[in-house]
Formats: sequence, C-alpha cells, structure tokens
Amino acid sequence: MAEVGKREVRVDAFDKATGRTKYYEDLMPRDALYVRIKHSTIAHGFVKSVDTTAAEAIPGVVKVLTCFDVPEHPFPTAGHPWSMDPDHQDVADRHLLNRHVRYYGDDVAVVIAENEVAAMQGVRALQVEYEELPLVLDAQEAMKPGAPRLHDDYPDNVLKHTDMKKGDYQAAIREPGLIRVEGWYDTPTVQHCHIENHGCFAYEENGRITVVASTQIPHIIRRVVGQALGRPWSDIRVVKPYIGGGFGNKQDALYEPLCAWCSTQVHGRCVRIDCSREETFVSNRVRHAIRFHIVSWLRPDGTFAARKVELFSNQGAYASHGHSIVAKAMGSFPQHYPCDNMECDAWTVFTNRPAAGAMRGYGMPQASFADESNVDDCARAVGMDPLAFRMQNIMPQGYEDGFSHNVNYNDSFRECMEAGRKYIDYDRKMAEYAKETGPIRHAVGMATFWYNTAVYPISLETSSNRMQLNLDGTVTMQCGETEIGQGADTAYAQMTADVVGLKSYKDVHVVSCQDTDITPTGLGAYASRQTYTAGFSIRQTGLLLKEKILQYATDLTRQAVYNMDIVDGNIVRNTDGKVLMSLRELAMTAQYNAAKSEHITAESTFTIRNNAYSFGCTFVDIEVDIPMCKVTLRDIVNVHDCGKLINPALAAAQVHGGMSMAIGYGMGEQLLFDEKNGKPLNNNLLDYKLSTIMDHPHLEAQFIENAEPTSAFGTKALGEPPACSGAPAIRNAILNATGVAIDQNPMNAHILFKRFSEEGLIQD
Repeated sequence: MAEVGKREVRVDAFDKATGRTKYYEDLMPRDALYVRIKHSTIAHGFVKSVDTTAAEAIPGVVKVLTCFDVPEHPFPTAGHPWSMDPDHQDVADRHLLNRHVRYYGDDVAVVIAENEVAAMQGVRALQVEYEELPLVLDAQEAMKPGAPRLHDDYPDNVLKHTDMKKGDYQAAIREPGLIRVEGWYDTPTVQHCHIENHGCFAYEENGRITVVASTQIPHIIRRVVGQALGRPWSDIRVVKPYIGGGFGNKQDALYEPLCAWCSTQVHGRCVRIDCSREETFVSNRVRHAIRFHIVSWLRPDGTFAARKVELFSNQGAYASHGHSIVAKAMGSFPQHYPCDNMECDAWTVFTNRPAAGAMRGYGMPQASFADESNVDDCARAVGMDPLAFRMQNIMPQGYEDGFSHNVNYNDSFRECMEAGRKYIDYDRKMAEYAKETGPIRHAVGMATFWYNTAVYPISLETSSNRMQLNLDGTVTMQCGETEIGQGADTAYAQMTADVVGLKSYKDVHVVSCQDTDITPTGLGAYASRQTYTAGFSIRQTGLLLKEKILQYATDLTRQAVYNMDIVDGNIVRNTDGKVLMSLRELAMTAQYNAAKSEHITAESTFTIRNNAYSFGCTFVDIEVDIPMCKVTLRDIVNVHDCGKLINPALAAAQVHGGMSMAIGYGMGEQLLFDEKNGKPLNNNLLDYKLSTIMDHPHLEAQFIENAEPTSAFGTKALGEPPACSGAPAIRNAILNATGVAIDQNPMNAHILFKRFSEEGLIQD
C-alpha cells in the first residue's frame, strides 16, 4: 500500500497533544546550575572593567565569569556546512563573552548559581564600566566615510559586496521610447517568535562535553562548540530533542558554546541557559532589514529592456549567516523575471543592531516585497493589468539558471497564477472594485514567489540514513534532518514505508531526537531541504535494506532475489504474488538462526548535486478604510507547486503557517530601536505586533503537483516559500484600492497615515 501522497496523521500528534513529548527542559537534571547573562546597556564601546564583588557575595552564586575570562580565539556561529576551503568558511568574529560591545544587549558576563533567583540577583549586582563609542544603526550610513567602525578587519563596515551583470545595461537603456520606473523599497528587522525560546544545558562526562539543545542543526552545533572551546570536535556530543519551533533562529549556534564553556568552569557540573523572550528578541538572531533600489526600463509593450538592482543588507553587530542572505535575494532578480540586460549589486553591512541570521525564507521575503512591488509599479506605468504583465514577463518553461543549473521543467508560475485567479475571482473583482471612490474601498492584489530547494551548489549538500529491521517486522530509521515542528518525521516514515515495502507508515519508527554520537551525519533543518535531501538517502538506504532482506530470504524460500519483492510487510513471489513469509518471520529467523544469525541493517550517505525550483503565488482581497488607515484582509489564497506532496495535510499546515507569517510581516511586525542609544523598544510580545488569528481570514492553500524530475520522491521546497509573497500581495492590493504605493513594510496605520496624507487622501 503506497503511503506517499496520503493524508496521514502525524506520528508525533498524540504525544504533542497530550504533553508526553520531551523537550530540552523536560530532560534537564534537577541539580543543574542556572546561568544568567549580563547584557550590555550600551550599543557600542568597550568593557573597561566588571566589578563582581557584590555578585559573588550573594548566597547561591557559584561563579562569576566575565569577558576577561573567556578564550581569546573567535568562532563563527552560522549553521552552514563546514568547508575545507578557508575562503568558503563562515566569519569567526564572536567570543563567548565580548569586551568590544557592538549592540545594546551584547553578552559581557555570566553568573552561575544554584538557583534562578540567585543568578538573576547576581546579574543585577554586577557593575560594568564602559568606554562608550559612537553608534550607527542604518546600513547606508554605516558605509559612509567616518562612520563608527565595528570590526577592525572591515574598515568600511562592509562584510562583503558582490555584483552580477548580464548583457550591457548602459547600452540597453539608450533604446528610444523606454519608460523608467524607479523605487526604493524598505523591509524591516523582525524576529522569529517561535513558541519555545532557545535554551540548552551542558555537562562534562568521561572527558567529553554533552550539550542538550533546542537546535535545528545538532551536527553543526557539535563542530561550532568544538571551535569555540578549542577542543577536538569528537569531544563534543550534542543531543537534540523535540523543539518548539525555530524558523531559522535555531540555525545558528546561539548559547550552546557559552553553556558548554560554563560547565567546564564549574568542574563539569550541569549548567543551563534558558533565554527569556526579551533575550530571544535581541540576543539571538533577527531577520535582515534590507533596503532595495530598483530601476526598471520598460518598452511600451510591457517587456523589460534593462533593470538595475541595489541591495543594502543590515547585518547587525556580528556576521552570523552574513552575506549569504542578501546574495540569495540578489540572485532572485535575474531569474524571477529574466531580462537580457541587468546590473545587480549587494552589500552586507555591519551596524550596531542585533545580529541578523537565518529566518524563514532566507532573504526571499525581502526580495519578493521589493521585486513584486516594483513589478506592479511597472505594470501601472505601461497601463497593463498586473497579472497580465506577470504572465508576459515571468520565468518561462524551460528556463535554466546559468549558476545553479536549475531548470523550470513545467510552466508552474502560470499554472499557479491561473488557479489563484480563479479562486479569488480576479477579473470580476478588478473590474468591479475599480469603480469605488469612497472612503472605504476594496481591491484584490497578487504577488508571485520562487524558491531554490536546499543549498547546492553554494554549499555542501549531503544526507546520511540508517535503517534496521526490527524483530516484529517494523523498521527503525535515523537521519540527521531534524524535526522542528513541521512534520518531517511523518513524511520520512511515509517515504521509508514505500521504499522498503511496509504495510503502513506506522511500521516505521523514526528516531526523531538526534544524538551526534549515534545519529548519521546530516546538516539539519533549513533551506527547505528536508524532504528533498533526506529523500535521496532514504530511498538509497531503503533499497539497500530491502536488498539485504531479500538476500537473506533466498536461504529461507529457495527463491532468487530477483523473483521476490516486499509488499505490505510480506515477502512475495513476483511471478504469482504468493506470500512466502512475513517480515516478522524473516526477522525473528535471522536473529535466532543458529547457523546464520544476522541483524539486518543498512546505512548510506548520499551527496546531492542537484537543486530544484519551487513556484507559487498569493492573491488577496482587502478592504481599506482610508480615514481610519486600516486594512482588513478579507480573503487570501496561496497556490504552490512544491512538486509531489508526501502528505497533503502536512503540506497545507506548512502553507498556513507561512501565510500567517507573511501577514504579520506585511501588516504589523517590526523590531524598533532608539536611534540615540540603540536600545530595543519593543522586545516583547506585548509591544511587538505579531499577527494572530484575529488578523486572519480563511487561509486557503492550493497545490499544483508537478513532480520534480531531479528529486528522489518528486518533492521540492515547501516550508519557506509561502512566507514570501503575502506581504507584496497586500501592498499591491492597497495600491489598486487607493493608487498609493507603500514602499515599506509593515504597512501599519502609522505608515498608511503618512502616505495617505502625502497623497491627499487624508486632509487635516
């Protein structure tokens, strides 16, 4: 019975619903010491001294450690695969605690105590003296001569600059009759807001350090902890239990290295670091704020003659994932709407803001907002319907990217747009709403998205898998691609059941909690890679296990391997379908065969050298109350070609989550800072306007299933793309309703009031 493609209940549903599931805090020893961090109260400067006397005198305080105690060697934190090429390795610019303070909230000291109260009192008792320096919060300001320097190795604060050129832009713009469309588009700093804050605990045992962490990347964390402590990586063991969401924040080494080091400073005792929500907002990672400058040159027929794109990415204080985010964003422009003549430049710039890292979409929500806004501006400039403009200019079937060699095998963009057009009743509503002129207006808007799957050829892409046949005929499966709440374990079980030939996905036991001592090496959960990359090793390992089972069966059945198959958990003869024996019978016999005892297992690694495009679009129907500066989202649909659906129910849930995040990104979310001192102003869920169910209409998820030819199971990116196109679709609907272009998000009441006033729709 085929399991792939069926709507199956999640393997972890019951345990999560009933509270049985074990997260890092559930596994924590009762006697773990509490570690609390002293965060800087300036945005830029140097720690001159830390007076620990009062803190050390507090009952229950075990040890106080400062930035003057930590190892001198810096380490990287990004959750990228290791590279043997030094030029391709992440930037090592962090210390466990920092003397050079680079943002408000930087880590300068820790208090280790027997209980939480003592640890918190100890932190408050620390007296830190600073040498304060000027600060800079804006990326373009940070690039100017004389701006405060954050890192000695980067005198202009530019972490990296890359460019991309195609054709001859300067010659192309001299074509007679061209229409110039220019815009600046700003996207904000936001935070992931996963349910479970980051946390971890660590202890020493038998000369090794064990770290139990809420992380997306256990094998990478093992390496980073080793680097940070200057110890062999084999000295480090990382355990990843179930985690309560990450969205990319936990695709970074956050406090695992510090936690491990603190344990070594108290004779290997178990220590714990539990981030508060305020710490998660500021001292973990944020989404890059990126400013875009786009100049599009159009012919009167609505085709692109040339385009110029500049991107300025606000990296914050430390490199983390660095330039890879804005580089991906830049790379989308030549592919999404191919143009023969293009110039693209991208800068990643250090500022005195919290460090920006990976977040769901990895630069594409920013790029989608800018590009899809500019595309609507272009359509308006030439008098074309925005949907028709996209149909004419968007990536065609058969397109192949020169760098990744991704191929658009199907006309997925147009299929998705037609489905969205039908659902939202686009043509009728566009005509009907265009007649409205009152203070309350309605409109539809749309935007498209594309996404790469995984990270090849930019980085290593590999997956390992282990399977064993259990005595009851079931299969245990292990892999390094982690469950982070998205339902990956269920998809893995369905794929394994199909490859091996089991009766049900329930006959697969997925070991969800990774342990780097025993889990096959895998890179973790990020880049919408899990089903695509793990699929290769699952299929390869499943076939190996199947072959071993059938080889053993030859001695028991006297049948040739090629004459047998595994169907619904039974060994069957191909010629007539006769059931020869069950997997349970075979497993028991193999284990307890006095002449030939064998525990049947298989393990393999697959290095992936392919990538795949994922496509889709979002259509929205909104109501705009101009005097109240209020936008109400009445209907929304996301149409997605993510290849073959492993589990349609899980796929829809992923899309719903992405749509919700896109709504928040477009209409409410923004992490604010005091321009004078860099202090965060809304680093909590009371003041930070996260979208809730009250802000959502019905979330409609539709799919176009064009199986990906390069994929082991026909899958491609699913988890991240739905977060990309919602915000520009809302922006474009506001444009259609009011004629006012909102070129920054979030498009909240403050921004709407400013722009409506500027355009004369609101008068004092």
